Amino acid sequence: MRGLCYFFLSILTQVSSSTLKVIGFFGHNVTLPCRYDSLTHGVLSFCWGRGMVPRSQCSSTILSSQDGAGLFKQSPRYQLLGRVTDGDVSLTILDAQWSDAGVYGCRIEIPGWFNDKKVNTHLVMEEAPVEQPVTQDWTPVAGDILTTFVTNNVEVGEIIGIATTAEKFKAFLEVGNIGRMAAIFFFIIMISLVFVFRRRFLPKRTLQHLNTSTAENIYEVL
Repeated sequence: MRGLCYFFLSILTQVSSSTLKVIGFFGHNVTLPCRYDSLTHGVLSFCWGRGMVPRSQCSSTILSSQDGAGLFKQSPRYQLLGRVTDGDVSLTILDAQWSDAGVYGCRIEIPGWFNDKKVNTHLVMEEAPVEQPVTQDWTPVAGDILTTFVTNNVEVGEIIGIATTAEKFKAFLEVGNIGRMAAIFFFIIMISLVFVFRRRFLPKRTLQHLNTSTAENIYEVL
């Protein structure tokens, strides 16, 4: 009978427990989550410890608070950066080290029998990923050869001397060529004016010439 009671007691103590896994990077801050409903229960007592949450309190306590009145921290690297009044008692470890790896337990003391919420978190430390250097934008110049290799059965393309034409046009538009352009423009205008003048006045002169020729022919007939 006593064994049966211990069996049911162990089940009841594990009802509100959960286990998480968090990956932290060496030299960076890492947060171990732990929350509860503060609207229903108000501000409660809680604790964080190294190791699994035992049947009461926390093992090797590193941070604790009694009804929000006081806060105990074993090290300044252990911080509560969330809003405790909103039920966020997540533990943040500043500048995480290799020695910080392991199991952490969070207990929230909810009033009533076997109501405490327990969260066991396994912190795994890894080397921080290497950041890729940011390269500056490259602008091709005359004579450069840009070769682009594209996968997925797309042909390989080559662009040779991509800026040659642009530079030639830019050189043509420099100050030394402005005089030439003005002369060419003036010459085109003069040709246009001569063409318009000839078309406007030439028909009249031709008509007068025809009238004179007709009159002379009449006189010769008479």
